[in-house]
Amino acid sequence: MERRNPRPRELIGMAAGVGVLTALTLWSLPDPGPLDFAVAVLGLAAAMLQLWRPVTGALAATVLAVLSPVATTAATVGALQVAWRTRFRTAVAVAVAGIAAHLLQWIRYPDPALGFGWWVVLVTVAYAALLGWGTLARSHRELVMSLRERARRAEAEQGRLVAEARAAERRGLAREMHDVLANRLSLVATHAGALEFRPDAPPEKIALAAGVVRSGVHQALEELRQVIVLLREDDAAASSGPGPTAADLDVLIEETRAAGQPVTLSGGFPGDLPPSMGRTVYRVVQEGLTNARKHAAGNKVEVTLGGSPGAELAIEIRNALPAPGTTPAAPGSGLGLVGLTERVRLAGGRLDHERIDGRFHLSARLPWPT
Repeated sequence: MERRNPRPRELIGMAAGVGVLTALTLWSLPDPGPLDFAVAVLGLAAAMLQLWRPVTGALAATVLAVLSPVATTAATVGALQVAWRTRFRTAVAVAVAGIAAHLLQWIRYPDPALGFGWWVVLVTVAYAALLGWGTLARSHRELVMSLRERARRAEAEQGRLVAEARAAERRGLAREMHDVLANRLSLVATHAGALEFRPDAPPEKIALAAGVVRSGVHQALEELRQVIVLLREDDAAASSGPGPTAADLDVLIEETRAAGQPVTLSGGFPGDLPPSMGRTVYRVVQEGLTNARKHAAGNKVEVTLGGSPGAELAIEIRNALPAPGTTPAAPGSGLGLVGLTERVRLAGGRLDHERIDGRFHLSARLPWPT
């Protein structure tokens, strides 16, 4: 940290502070000579040099302090600058040089009223204080810089984890939609093949097969509409199937109750949900119950379902917050709701969660096409 570019206010502050103190020291001398005036000018220049090269400027001011006490201000400021901006060993060496210079200064400017012994103590204590002050300031500055860097890295890491959670949720959704769409199209192809190879079938069977084809194509288009909004990446891992849907909610709730978490389920849906919507409903309820089990184990959870085709599908999950200071039953990454929010958003809905009146409230709204 030997060289740097000082800011304008540092230049002004150094010039004003050292200049005023040097002028006062020069004025206090009983009979200042040309050497003292020259040392005053050079001492101020050495102090300014310390802003770029603290060690060089401090040593220059220290040498001048041997010639005249007018340079004492620049020398002591230099010792402080070195302790603040360089390594401790370097600061100690500069402080020792400063003490030696002021002991030599006694030869030219003795003070009988103070005595040489007290002069040694005064100079040593002053430089020790400057060394300690500068070192403490440097340690504090390094600590602050370290904390800022750690905070920046933690923020960047959290951003990366959030992005990965969203990408993983999109990939999972893409795999699910791919499997459902493939199943739907294979069913359409089967009935279309039957129409092609059995043109002599009874009209009612032809009509039935045509209706299945029409319905299958319509549903496949709905699934495809959801697939094309996903950022799907190729994955060599085999798909594990479409996964659970809203029809599996009863099993999920029973499993949660068996784990010791009281759950009440109210409301329902008039009619069957589209498969993709059913999987989203299941994931919302699953994440809500998982959060309650982690952070509010044993507290009652209320799950409310509602909505109708052509309007919105609503999911409300509420549970009491744990007592302050309660440790979660299981550690969590904090990314579950991030992925769930992304999933609901991709389905055209919205997910909200908040803490209000001592309760945690998770709310999801999904469009329900007719």
